[in-house]
Amino acid sequence: MSVSGRRRYLSHYMGETRRRFSRGFAAFRVTMMPGLRRTPKSLVVAPTDLRAADPFIAEEIAEGRFPLAGRALDTHGYSPFSIELPSKEFASRLHSFSWLRHIRATKSDTHYTIARQLTDEWIALHGKRITGIAWDADVTAQRIVAWLSHSTVVLKNADVNFYRRFLKSLAMQIRYLELTARHAPDGEIRLRIRIALAVATVSLPASAGRLKRASRDLDRELERQILGDGGHISRNPRTGLELLFDLLPLRQTYVNLGHDLPARLMPAIDRMYPALRFFRHQGGELALFNGATTTLAHELMSVLRYDETAGKPFRALPHMHYQRLAAGDTVIIVDTGVPISTSMSRTAHAGCLSFEMSSGKHRFVINSGAPRFAGENYRQLARATAAHSTVTVNDTSSSRISKSGMAGPVFSEGVTRIKLERQEIGDDGGDGLIVSHDGYAEPFGLIHERTLQINAAGSQIRGNDRLALEDGSDPPVSTETRAVARFHIHPQIEIREVDEHEVRLVAPDGETWALSTLDAAIRVEEDVFFADPSGIRASQQLELNFEPGESLEIQWVLSRIASAGSN
Repeated sequence: MSVSGRRRYLSHYMGETRRRFSRGFAAFRVTMMPGLRRTPKSLVVAPTDLRAADPFIAEEIAEGRFPLAGRALDTHGYSPFSIELPSKEFASRLHSFSWLRHIRATKSDTHYTIARQLTDEWIALHGKRITGIAWDADVTAQRIVAWLSHSTVVLKNADVNFYRRFLKSLAMQIRYLELTARHAPDGEIRLRIRIALAVATVSLPASAGRLKRASRDLDRELERQILGDGGHISRNPRTGLELLFDLLPLRQTYVNLGHDLPARLMPAIDRMYPALRFFRHQGGELALFNGATTTLAHELMSVLRYDETAGKPFRALPHMHYQRLAAGDTVIIVDTGVPISTSMSRTAHAGCLSFEMSSGKHRFVINSGAPRFAGENYRQLARATAAHSTVTVNDTSSSRISKSGMAGPVFSEGVTRIKLERQEIGDDGGDGLIVSHDGYAEPFGLIHERTLQINAAGSQIRGNDRLALEDGSDPPVSTETRAVARFHIHPQIEIREVDEHEVRLVAPDGETWALSTLDAAIRVEEDVFFADPSGIRASQQLELNFEPGESLEIQWVLSRIASAGSN
């Protein structure tokens, strides 16, 4: 690890130490000094919830079965909060109470009673002792928002004693978040905490001073985390969607109650929409970069219907460091950036220079994405360069991940410099770019340079992948360099081999693209798609191997050879 890398790593390590101490101290203060928090006497409003609800899940919960985080738990009559849970992801989802929205969708008093019973069980079993996943900052923030948003469900026909217990527990959770917010993990979690605290100040009786403080703290995080181009500092395309699910109801609640909006709230929302549309493929799904998992079309539309900034997507997000090439109904999105800090690399993927391509309603070339509900091993596999549509050298990721337990799986070394040149192709309005990164400079002395060009009709994409020395010259011939360019293919696309230099990619409606090259044999290999809505599933990838001892350069072409609906 370089000297600068060690410094960044040490700084991140110290931050993690402070964070853990802060959580323990806050838990002590909230538990041992109850006089520090006041229990509100009533609720003011229940904010809306824009996330999709499924009454079937409510029916399952009513029967004692909890289908959460890709697992199903039958409690056999016991409280789900008192038994061993199947996974960490399941526990987080259960303790967040995000499933209350499904119960609300049934409009059934019977289901509402069950929701109240489950809430009371949580208060009795976990509400007085701040420990474990139930009190993770992110989980606590989500639970506060869920309890407030669905308070009409939980409190319907409730007696006075439960009403008081509910408000007392809310007050305790809010106070805990207030004490830990400053030292919460950077990024989406810290911003979600500030959103939850702002929701609490407008949903419960609060003084003008508390309203102002919550608004100011939210403004500070929005200004810091929502970049000038509307992207989030995590560089995860889906993070913007998740934040808008919370920011839009918060904005409406401020307006409905006649409160002054936080100064940065509206500008942040207005910036986020164009960034969200930038990552949208033709079929309505979001691109799979830097931890993004599957996004169903109706999820995206539930947020985009509030978009008042509609327009043509940008060609680039210069702060988030992505590029977009679009012509006709063909879209290419390229990752041309690195994490902005060590802490932001905790969930980042080593996918620099990877791209995704869609045409019509279909995604053809993709990245493997992040699993929505999976164990840590799968999450780390999904972060590797080999899980992205780009070049790997000697089975090594372009950014390497630390194995330290305390600091977490952050990037310890890898890409530090990226060069980018946007170019117009010919006189017909074609578009292209040349981009390179130094992720393989330290271990192998090589720079990866990728050129992508699309013609004006959007019917042909030319690519060139080259490994060069740092001065741009060709490296000496070596039999030790094993490099491969990968093209991960969406599971819905059928791969038909023509010969060793050409394959055809056929969409369900018949639209067909051909990948061809004369510089390497195209191999069809097994693959894993981490971001499928149903969970991790098998898929296929195409591999173009740089031949050892020969030129470290491959030219390839993607061409549309059949219109949608043709044979």
